[in-house]
Amino acid sequence: MDFHALAKDIRTWALELGFDEIGITDADLGSATREYREWIVQRFHGEMGYMERNIEKRLAPAQLMPGTVRIISARMNYSPPSPPRALNQPSLAYISRYATGRDYHKVLRRKLAKIATKIRNAAGGSHRAFVDSAPVLEKPIAEKAGLGWIGKHTLAMHPEVGSYFFLGEIFTDLPLPITDRKVEAQCGSCKACINVCPTNAIVGPGQLDARKCISYLTIELKGSIPEALRSLMGNRVFGCDDCQLICPWNRFAPVTGERDFNVRHELDRKSIVDLLSWNEEQFLQKTAGMALRRINYSQWTRNLSVAAGNAPPNNQLIEALVCKRKEMLDREDEMCVEHIDWALCRLNETH
Repeated sequence: MDFHALAKDIRTWALELGFDEIGITDADLGSATREYREWIVQRFHGEMGYMERNIEKRLAPAQLMPGTVRIISARMNYSPPSPPRALNQPSLAYISRYATGRDYHKVLRRKLAKIATKIRNAAGGSHRAFVDSAPVLEKPIAEKAGLGWIGKHTLAMHPEVGSYFFLGEIFTDLPLPITDRKVEAQCGSCKACINVCPTNAIVGPGQLDARKCISYLTIELKGSIPEALRSLMGNRVFGCDDCQLICPWNRFAPVTGERDFNVRHELDRKSIVDLLSWNEEQFLQKTAGMALRRINYSQWTRNLSVAAGNAPPNNQLIEALVCKRKEMLDREDEMCVEHIDWALCRLNETH
């Protein structure tokens, strides 16, 4: 088998399916082992228990898929055509840019599965696709595969496209040629991402305390958001892009060509009041097939309540919260009621 020719074919297939770049690396992640273990020891992963399960499989890909000798890392840009509108308008709800369209897990996994099938048809072997769905260290893999470097905010970066891209992987037992490319870290002395973080979650270059990160607080955290952090969250109701929006490299971020990532339901410009009016049925209907379904209706209401408490007070907003409070009382959702009461207290103090 001519594996060099196969690698060229894989790149062609990936580009045809909408990926923007691929790289191939070996399965040795020894260089990332110490940093990851230290991050876990410091408990920076918070309540994300899955991060400390299957550590050996995460650090040794051949244990996750026996026989793995190469990893194909694929990048797909997701930056939408228009700049974010909601972040500087506190009456609007800000949803992270990656989450306003179709769930990227579904989009990338389907395309990677097609590539895996093509590889199998062309050369046999075993291949398995992943998109943030298993114990995989996708950013160190992408860095080894020549797709960029890991920035001080811990996100993957590339000098030509910034950081607005998704990553996916195919583990394979075929000895494909390794990509002879390395992108040197180019953050330099810049600390913009560290300084802009609303909750000071980036505790050092490349060190993220997820327990303070707004993405963690609005998505991964299932219970009550620490009260000391609520006022710092502003109007961010799902994720946070501050460290990316401030990054100089993202001035070069190209607009995505993937139509599945187009904004749905005008979620880049919805008011907090509008979203508070959704009942659970509407939430489930409108967020079907989106990454927003990573949270449930209770978390959604909790996050909106915090955003409401940080918004300019007005009668419409207060009435929306009072109405939502009754709904959550009927559901016996004490967590949501507590966050709504916090918001009402703040609004009534300044109204």
